[in-house]
Amino acid sequence: MRRRTYLSGVAAAGVFGTAGCLGLGDANPDVALSEPDREYESEDLPYPAWGQRVPDVTLPAAIDDRAVAVRDVETPTLLTFFYSHCNTVCPVLIQTMRSVQAHAIENGYESEVAFLPTTFDPQRDDAERLRTYGEKMNVALDAGDWHFLRPESKARAKSVVQAQFGVNFQRTHPEDMEMYMFTHSALTFLVNGDGYVERAYRTKQPQAEQIIDDLATVRKR
Repeated sequence: MRRRTYLSGVAAAGVFGTAGCLGLGDANPDVALSEPDREYESEDLPYPAWGQRVPDVTLPAAIDDRAVAVRDVETPTLLTFFYSHCNTVCPVLIQTMRSVQAHAIENGYESEVAFLPTTFDPQRDDAERLRTYGEKMNVALDAGDWHFLRPESKARAKSVVQAQFGVNFQRTHPEDMEMYMFTHSALTFLVNGDGYVERAYRTKQPQAEQIIDDLATVRKR
């Protein structure tokens, strides 16, 4: 299914707010977490949401020189979308994931979770750049649970990140081939080991503590 794109700031509280409670209490055997408090069903949202399968996409893991089939990862997984030249939202998204990774390592469950931050700037985010960026962000790249995904081209980034995950991004200053930036929305997904979305955190500042709590429940599934 080709999804509508999610625009940060465009989806007003009256449209995608969390004030309602439609569907609360409904059981879904595919997920461990209960349905979030919201006004709309998952099918009506412009991104993969609670109880839906994550998109069936395979992307290269740039540093590891391998491909990752996102839906087939057999452990609970955190995904987010970023570009390494970002100085605003992306460092917060990556640092949140890094905090969850640190908790996993400290508590001995790093083999039970995967982290798949995905760049939408493959033109500049090559393997060398991503390794340097990971080290700068204090990511434990050798832990075996963190894989930077890199679409093969700008067109592939659009078709995966925007069309299938519903995360819109738009390049600014297109005339500058080196220093361009992006405006983009912020989404972090928690996906269970069967490939179903447990949570879609629609925020520029996801809370590591909340994700860790949700992950604990999902890991027991």
